[in-house]
Amino acid sequence: MNAVRVLPLMWLAALGIGATAAANERGEALVLGDSVAFAYIASAGFAYINPDNFVGFANRLDNMVLDAVDAGCPGETTGSFLSATAPDNGCRAFRGRFPLHVAYGATQLDFAKKYLREHRHVRLVTITLGANDGFLLEAACASQPDPTACIEAGVPTLLATVEGNMQTILGDLRAGGYYGAIVVTNYYSLDYSDAAATGLTALLNQAIEAPVAAYGAVVADLFTAFKTVAVTAAFGGKTCNTGLLNASVQNQLQCDVHPSQSGHQLIARTIVQALRR
Repeated sequence: MNAVRVLPLMWLAALGIGATAAANERGEALVLGDSVAFAYIASAGFAYINPDNFVGFANRLDNMVLDAVDAGCPGETTGSFLSATAPDNGCRAFRGRFPLHVAYGATQLDFAKKYLREHRHVRLVTITLGANDGFLLEAACASQPDPTACIEAGVPTLLATVEGNMQTILGDLRAGGYYGAIVVTNYYSLDYSDAAATGLTALLNQAIEAPVAAYGAVVADLFTAFKTVAVTAAFGGKTCNTGLLNASVQNQLQCDVHPSQSGHQLIARTIVQALRR
């Protein structure tokens, strides 16, 4: 077993998961990613002027194991995480109008590397990225004569891009000298009864997860965690019906793509379970 694989296990004691940590020895968690990491709520109006209005799994981790710092940006793609010129799905526009949970001027990766250099008590990094890459493909295909065929044609390039960018992100974090625990979250399906859409989510998850083990990281399997709740007879596979997603502003019996408070609680538990495994 190589050193990169061993070191995250060693951090479990410091996290208070493998052993009880003293209260004054709590380390930090650095939460990176997109709108799920940020705890975005659609159509929240003036709430956007204060990021404290958006409470998500980072806050739950703060309560459970570590003091969490949330650098998530709504609309971040795997490419825009790395480059200030790569396409995003609204992250730069959001940052231009509203504050994030933490302020930074460069890319999220640059912020993460700088933060890890300056804060040696970080014991956990979580990464939630990839969904917005898929949304960009959907948006590009929406005006095509056959959007479904367009998406199918674009999926191989999408998956290769996501996998390559995730490998670069993980490699850069390790190359910067961070050898603590890294947990990469995958994505839940919005409707497990929709085989085609769920299949695309599963393919995206495979690309996100592909480089994880090589860098001593682990996966928090949100796909399975949400599915376990959604596939019970009462919900029929529809994640919206479980209450794990935010209700749509236009129709309270429909949902947008973002987790509700119970959804964020489930995400936090799944991250901690991934560390224990």
